[in-house]
Amino acid sequence: MPVEIKGEDLVRLGLVTIDELEVSARKVAKRLIKEGFLTSYREGTGNFMLSQRPNDDCYFLDAKTRLCTVYEKRPGVCRKFPEIGPKPGYCPAFRK
Repeated sequence: MPVEIKGEDLVRLGLVTIDELEVSARKVAKRLIKEGFLTSYREGTGNFMLSQRPNDDCYFLDAKTRLCTVYEKRPGVCRKFPEIGPKPGYCPAFRK
């Protein structure tokens, strides 16, 4: 599932500084797209789209352990999961 994040999440993840973001979110997006962290930026909403691995996993998901590698610094949308999302309240980790 694609993950849209805000600029504050990029700061929390340590990918940019507040100053960089305030100067030009577009330049930040261009750099992070080039580095492979992002796939796109929507200037109208201010949302950034995190890159995904070829199997559609989150960029920060460890392939072996299936755990988040940035859990303490994870984006706000991840902090709110599964309260929000395509199936509110549903978490695939709790499937029987």
